[in-house]
Amino acid sequence: MQHQPPDHPAFAWDYPAPFTLQVAPEAADIDGLGHTNNAVYVRWCEAIGWAHSEALGLGLIDWQQLDRAVAIRRGEYDYLLPSAQGDALTLGTWITASDGKLSMERRFQLIRPRDRAIIMRGRWQLVCIELSSGRPRRLPAEFLQIYMPAVVDSGAT
Repeated sequence: MQHQPPDHPAFAWDYPAPFTLQVAPEAADIDGLGHTNNAVYVRWCEAIGWAHSEALGLGLIDWQQLDRAVAIRRGEYDYLLPSAQGDALTLGTWITASDGKLSMERRFQLIRPRDRAIIMRGRWQLVCIELSSGRPRRLPAEFLQIYMPAVVDSGAT
């Protein structure tokens, strides 16, 4: 996986300026139907979520030091088209909402550049938790300082 600059004007991104990763299904990612297994898309979403957070300035070590994390409360994935081994794909992500207190939303979009097809869309509802107890807690100031400026308007999509 490789991070690319966020400007891809030829793609029909749902939101502006995605954080992107280049991905391609390998032989082990292909299921019995000859397509990329859905679990692979979930794994890629996790990878880009971490990469985006780290690029913004908050990584796992920061979360551990703050005793806070954002955990997935709900994940939704719309698998629109199949992809196959070797397909070059671009995965984009955005933080699209935050109440500034406890929750955030992250969205994903997977595009196949050769035909500009949208392969998958995803959405995570995230909740801030205290790592030591696992209980919901307010987003710490450090999270707000880093994540709030990155929130893009999700509109009605």
